[in-house]
Amino acid sequence: MASGSSSLTNTPIRSRPLKRQHPYVLKGVKNSFEDKTNDYLCPICFELIEEAHITKCGHTFCFQCISKSLEGNNRCPKCNSMIGGREHIFPNFLLNELITKYKTKVRNLKDLVGGSDKVSDDPLPPLSDNLRGFVASESQNLALADVNVILEVLNQRKSILEAESCAVQNKLLHEFLKHLLKHKEAQLNQLTKEVSLIKRDINEVESILSTIDVKGIDLEQGSFDQEDFPPSDKAKSDAGMSCDSVESFNGSQKNSNNLTIGSLSMRRKRMHAHFNDFVRCYFNLRAKELLFSKNDKSPVPEKDKDKPLGSSGPSSGLDQFRDNLVKFSRFSGLRPLATLNYSSDIFNNSTIVSSIEFDKDNEFFAIAGVTKRIKVYDYGAVIRDIVDIHYPCIEMLSNSKISCLSWNSYHKNTLASSDYEGTVTVWDVNTGQRTRTFQEHEKRCWSVDFNKVNIRLIASGSDDARVKLWSLDVDHSVASLEAKANVCCVQFNPGSSNHLAFGSADHCVHYYDLRNMKAPLALFEGHRKAVSYVKFLNNEDIVSASTDSQLKLWNINTSYCLRSLVGHINEKNFVGLAANEDYIACGSENNALYVYYKGLTKQLFSFKFDAVRSVLEKDKKDDEANEFVSAVCWRQLSNVVVAANSQGIIKILELA
Repeated sequence: MASGSSSLTNTPIRSRPLKRQHPYVLKGVKNSFEDKTNDYLCPICFELIEEAHITKCGHTFCFQCISKSLEGNNRCPKCNSMIGGREHIFPNFLLNELITKYKTKVRNLKDLVGGSDKVSDDPLPPLSDNLRGFVASESQNLALADVNVILEVLNQRKSILEAESCAVQNKLLHEFLKHLLKHKEAQLNQLTKEVSLIKRDINEVESILSTIDVKGIDLEQGSFDQEDFPPSDKAKSDAGMSCDSVESFNGSQKNSNNLTIGSLSMRRKRMHAHFNDFVRCYFNLRAKELLFSKNDKSPVPEKDKDKPLGSSGPSSGLDQFRDNLVKFSRFSGLRPLATLNYSSDIFNNSTIVSSIEFDKDNEFFAIAGVTKRIKVYDYGAVIRDIVDIHYPCIEMLSNSKISCLSWNSYHKNTLASSDYEGTVTVWDVNTGQRTRTFQEHEKRCWSVDFNKVNIRLIASGSDDARVKLWSLDVDHSVASLEAKANVCCVQFNPGSSNHLAFGSADHCVHYYDLRNMKAPLALFEGHRKAVSYVKFLNNEDIVSASTDSQLKLWNINTSYCLRSLVGHINEKNFVGLAANEDYIACGSENNALYVYYKGLTKQLFSFKFDAVRSVLEKDKKDDEANEFVSAVCWRQLSNVVVAANSQGIIKILELA
């Protein structure tokens, strides 16, 4: 009795549901689906159990099956517990009795439905055919009154089933419609608030326009139509030579925020071309006002209806968006000012430019790359001289391929470089000589940067997963940050002597306070591949580049990505990155320079480099070339950007 109880406990028997079902429902039919799910099956042979025996772990098998299994392995075939031999298995009398009753019931039902005394092992016909045969055979003995009673019961059951099915279907539909209505009402509520905000901003702008004396000026000229762009002006715009440029030719900025009616047409065209991007920018800047209106259920006083939501004074969000709109539409393209060649050696195929940097006064710029040479040029002379070949003021030769340059922000003639051997070198540009050489990195050093506040402090990042700090007064490193992956880039915060950011192969940007180097102040996660560049737009905003073909904007006070900038191609190479407060420039693997405005996600415009072809490659298509833009640098406080590609071609370009 104990063994039977154990069998029932460990092998759930579902014989009870058979008693509640109609007699024609069969289970355990050989070779049928029901047979494979029957609880009387042996777990070894998958047939009805013969001579049920139970193990000490509570599992029941055919006596022959478990005996053969124990001959080769003294473990339970189901739970792998140690059994010890055939002396540790016992007959399961209760289960044997239940199986015997089950077989008898199945045999009787087969005989009843099949109309034969012979028990067959073949599968029975479908359930509906069994029922039809059962009803047909039994109905012969029913009287008319009995048939009417049965029909009444069946009709009632049919009505109940139909009503239940209809209720379930409509209940599901009702829940869907309620959820859809709630979703759309939320959207309508949000749209209502957005429309209200837009109308208030329109009223505010119209009130400003009403106070401005614009007599005799047609503000409607230059509507957004194709005929507003004469062929000559359109051609200039397409070539990056806009007629409404407000910048001087040498790149010195004038008051470019002073718009004229003549430039309205071109600006309107560029605004409509990026309209969806501006919509996102507008609502991002006005999010606080929308949130305020969502929480505040009280009606707005009549006197405050023309004021922006959430503000008692001028709307900072609207002012900021106006500023974005003006800065975005300020320029219409890039025009070349000068072209240089990094290498004049026609037999040198490896001429990739890896770094371009301007000195503190923006008078000289240095170019370095895989030819192991640092060339320093006079910017003014390059711009003035209309010649085919420009010669550097001075040239310095390194022992290895150069990966990065950085000028000292105070000492005009001090320049630092990093190279592929892991060496950080400090140069005197006047004499062209090395003044310091630091050789502690164990692998290739990708990046070097001078601190803008502490002018004697240098940081470098390397493939040895370390960021090292150096001082011009000390022969060895003064501190070291241990990263978990290769460090690809490093830069100091321009407004601090103690904060720096670096990007690494772990897809993250790390921001550290050098006074506590145990853990980062912030960790910016979002890139899908290695971070190749980090640049500060100002003291709080960072832009990072990655080989996932994205630029991302971060703020040191928040952990989430402010915006992703997409359009360029960058999957395997260092393509350069430069930031100039509001504008960002980066290279691309389609041999083009891309310029972004920080407030929008898509590029403003791009400049394609001409592919260099040898005599043997003159028939090769541009899209088959492997050239890419490899280095980018802004001339600070101007609208000039210098870019170079993997063929050693350097272009000085002006936003116009």
